[in-house]
Amino acid sequence: MGMTKEILRIAVPNIISNITVPIMGIAGTIIAGHLDNSGSGVSATIGALAVGVSIFNFIYWNCSFIRMGTSGITAQAFGRGDFHTTTLMLARAVLVSLVLGVLMIILQKPLGYGALAIMNGGDMVADYFFARIWAVPAGILLFGLNGWLTGMQNAIIPMIVSIAVNLIHIGCSVWFAFTFDMGIVGIAYASVVAQWIGVAITIIITWWRYHKGFVAITFKEIIDAKAMKEFFAINRDIIIRTFCIVCTYTFFTAASARMGDPAILAVNTILLQLFTLFSYMNDGLAYAAEALTGRFIGAKDSVSLRSSINRCLAWGLAIGVIFVVVYIFWWEELLSIFIKDQSADVSSILEYASQFIGWIIAIPIAASMPFIMDGIMVGATQSRIMRDSMLLATLAYFGLFYAFEPLIGNNALWLAFTSYMFLRGVLQYFMSNRLKKIYQQAQ
Repeated sequence: MGMTKEILRIAVPNIISNITVPIMGIAGTIIAGHLDNSGSGVSATIGALAVGVSIFNFIYWNCSFIRMGTSGITAQAFGRGDFHTTTLMLARAVLVSLVLGVLMIILQKPLGYGALAIMNGGDMVADYFFARIWAVPAGILLFGLNGWLTGMQNAIIPMIVSIAVNLIHIGCSVWFAFTFDMGIVGIAYASVVAQWIGVAITIIITWWRYHKGFVAITFKEIIDAKAMKEFFAINRDIIIRTFCIVCTYTFFTAASARMGDPAILAVNTILLQLFTLFSYMNDGLAYAAEALTGRFIGAKDSVSLRSSINRCLAWGLAIGVIFVVVYIFWWEELLSIFIKDQSADVSSILEYASQFIGWIIAIPIAASMPFIMDGIMVGATQSRIMRDSMLLATLAYFGLFYAFEPLIGNNALWLAFTSYMFLRGVLQYFMSNRLKKIYQQAQ
């Protein structure tokens, strides 16, 4: 019972934190579904927001290596009681985050116009992009700060900040979009306001909680060549792995947009939001898995390590089963939240959704293992396994889509996506010799 309590101590706040992220995305989709200010129906507005969000997912996810690389090293240092290293990791995470954030602002025009060309984005998407780009430095900083806090076994501060950020985002989105008639650009500016407030809150609370435990360090130590090489060696593999994830999700939206029917893009966007709700909830357990895996490896506690891994995997499967039941019985009610009844194309959206809802019902079982396995590998700093398994799963994703798309159309996209999620976990399990490599690190 003690290990279950420890898992839930970290997982529950992270689940609460994570669940606010898809709720924010869902709220944005609901707002877009009620705007209908494009003159071409609700599908066009939802589609424009989906493309814009996909572009930023591409940017953010490719920067998420900062969170993962910081978390694993920090957790192992915490397990050893090495607070000099934990202090250095916080400083390195902030430094790398700031450099990346500034680069994104400097390169916003080539990034923006390149992304719009690739994603076939129109004027509405362009307006959204160039408004939201100013939130990117704050978002990257939050990755670094939250990765460090996860490594320090602290899930409460990220939970408080996440709830605050997403409540501010939703409130400002409604205010800007409707009161000021800014449309989806209002949703973009809401992100800017919310993310920077989130950074301020995180810095204040983190300093209040940890400043007495910080160790004096120098800038020379922060940029130490050997330590930075280790940091980026781990992150290099995570960057490649994350790039694969971004490619699959971005391709999902791009392929949906290129199928020629705006209703398909709208349906796929809405259904993917339902999957995202599940994925962010399971990611809370993944954070617990990475924090505890790193901690017990650092402490050389193999018994606790095995217990935490087994129980995290069991909890992940239990959450998957719960979501399957919810999607089977209440999918129509969930979909109806996203679109207003008076919309002209609501009937076609619901008709399309009924054809593909089976995939959303199946995915929670297929995807319950991969999220937990990701957390285990991050905590163990087994980034090469993460990279290689993701490369193979991504190849399978594109292979399945192009093989079956001429035969079954949009179903091929969902088949590829479901298979990709399942393969990620299975491949990591076998590439780690059924987790024996992980257990050996704690001996």
